[in-house]
Amino acid sequence: MPTPDCLLLGRLQRDTILTSDGRARVDELGGNLLYAAAACQLLGGRPGLVARVGADAPADWLPEMARRELDTRGIHTLAEPQNLLRFIAYNDAYTPNRDQPIKHFARWGLPLPKPLLHYANPEGEPDSTRQRGALTLRPEDLPEEYHGARAAHLCPVDYLSHAFMPVALREAGTSLITLEAGGGYMLPAFWNEFPDLVNGLSVFVTSEERLLSLFSRQGNSELWQMAEAVASFNCAAVIVRSLARGDWLYDGETGRRYHLPPFPARTYDITDNGSSFCGALVAQLAQGRELPDALLTAAATASLAVEGSGAFYISDTFPGLVEARAESLQQALKSL
Repeated sequence: MPTPDCLLLGRLQRDTILTSDGRARVDELGGNLLYAAAACQLLGGRPGLVARVGADAPADWLPEMARRELDTRGIHTLAEPQNLLRFIAYNDAYTPNRDQPIKHFARWGLPLPKPLLHYANPEGEPDSTRQRGALTLRPEDLPEEYHGARAAHLCPVDYLSHAFMPVALREAGTSLITLEAGGGYMLPAFWNEFPDLVNGLSVFVTSEERLLSLFSRQGNSELWQMAEAVASFNCAAVIVRSLARGDWLYDGETGRRYHLPPFPARTYDITDNGSSFCGALVAQLAQGRELPDALLTAAATASLAVEGSGAFYISDTFPGLVEARAESLQQALKSL
């Protein structure tokens, strides 16, 4: 098997998603890693996946990924079981709820799936800066066969994974590295740690909400100033995303600013839309595309991903639709 051109590092999870029209996808193979992988493949990338799962991960996961021609040599199965459950319910197209699954299933008169009987949302606490969890990625999780890959993307995971894996990737010969911020550290308490985390990144991607959270004690809420501040920490480019207002790109190497309004998609399920965007982005960058062009294609891909549900919904996209949407968005891209 050849070396992947893109490495994707993230989470595999057992997803139960209840959409705003009362449809349930129960205990499916999911997680941000697969949303990124499906988008990367759609744009012609050959992704190699890196993640950790527990001993209780469903036996059909690896065969399912292999059937989809995903390179799983970087998926490590631990000796102990791990909590990989993720529940998301949408009251509307844009508002995810991650607690009280019994309430949301009862709202639609649906039986509660057994895996969620004692479900507790594992998110909400700040990440640790010292203690690695069982699912925290380690340098040794990178197979030797992945060394020398053209590019890599880190999906939202814990702080320590994001702090140490870019170093490991560079040591393995990968210098083009993109990273989407995790919610467990985009907090004022992590301000002193943040410069080292983004140091040397090719592109740092974050939501507008998370960026505002990080800067909330800095007396600065102007978007371009925040993006410039992040770039000043030796980060080559910053992309700030908002489903409602579009994407902002600050190129730290040229000082150029771009704004791209959102494509008018029929929004149905926004789960891990940032990972769909980033999977497409890193695939384009690995192929040598310039940042503004890669932004257009990534935004077009993300607009398609929200129109259906599930990590692999986008895999069945009609050929040429991404290119058509990217061309449409080209007219809306503004250089400021």
